[in-house]
Amino acid sequence: MDEVGAIAIEIEPTVATTGNVLPLLHELHHALLRFRDDGSEHCIDVNSLPLSEQDHRQLESVLGRGEVHARLQALGDSEITETRIPGIWRVIHANADGAVVGRFLEVTACPSILKTQQPDIADGIAHLQRLIDELPGEDQ
Repeated sequence: MDEVGAIAIEIEPTVATTGNVLPLLHELHHALLRFRDDGSEHCIDVNSLPLSEQDHRQLESVLGRGEVHARLQALGDSEITETRIPGIWRVIHANADGAVVGRFLEVTACPSILKTQQPDIADGIAHLQRLIDELPGEDQ
């Protein structure tokens, strides 16, 4: 075997990008402008977009992580994280087995999943009244 044939060659797979991160960031920018101007909220289903792993890493690097993080446990875990861009939130839902079933970027002041729903408020009023009624020796 000649000397060239004796050289070990390793081929590393290239990490491709789709080129979709920049348009996505422009969409978020325009959504933030609309939200500022007229309160229009916007939601992007990230799972529905053709993004590579490299794209996801780049998007994560640009948006970063802000100060607010919430974790919900209902039919699986949900992670709600403010990005370092105020008004842009990352919302990730997993099923009971921990598999990610939804990834969203929401342009809003507060993601809807964190807002108390009207039926829950009614239940809360009734529950608080029961707690008040149960207090010993207190005049109502």
